[in-house]
Amino acid sequence: MSTKKLSSTQNEELLKILQLRFEKNMSRHKGIDWDKIQEKLEKNNEKLWSLHRMEETEGEPDVIGYDKKTDEYIFFDCSPESPKRRSLCYDYPAWEARKANKPENNVIDTASEMGIELLTEEQYRQLQELGKFDLKTSSWVKTPASIRELGGAIFCDRRYNTVFIYHNGADSYYAARGFRGCLKV
Repeated sequence: MSTKKLSSTQNEELLKILQLRFEKNMSRHKGIDWDKIQEKLEKNNEKLWSLHRMEETEGEPDVIGYDKKTDEYIFFDCSPESPKRRSLCYDYPAWEARKANKPENNVIDTASEMGIELLTEEQYRQLQELGKFDLKTSSWVKTPASIRELGGAIFCDRRYNTVFIYHNGADSYYAARGFRGCLKV
């Protein structure tokens, strides 16, 4: 997969950006050592490529945890507002069902192309414990099959110092609604 590989210059620049963000936001990842993360990243070009895609779309990826069972560091999009991957309906069936004004793409396919997972509602709430996100925007989150089968999809935001979960038709899209991703390294 040579298309999912960055040049050595791009790798170096991205690692510097990620390290600076890591050091600036230590409260997000107490007890985690950057050198161990960098060592893992340097061995995985495809994950670096995915982080680059998150960064390109202004997701501001940062480490928010470590899974001891899988020995993986967890990155979330930590931009204050939903990243610049917006105006997307939820998934391909919703996109296909639109007869007029189809958006450019959909959330599920875009996340897959980037090599990341859509945050779940639980992960979104975990993110909100680390700061205040989506005060002006909203973010699609992984929708349970039981809701999706009925034509709906869910999204979240933070208003009035509270995290809210809402529903919408999966074929809807808005300029202020994007999605946040998760990447495990």
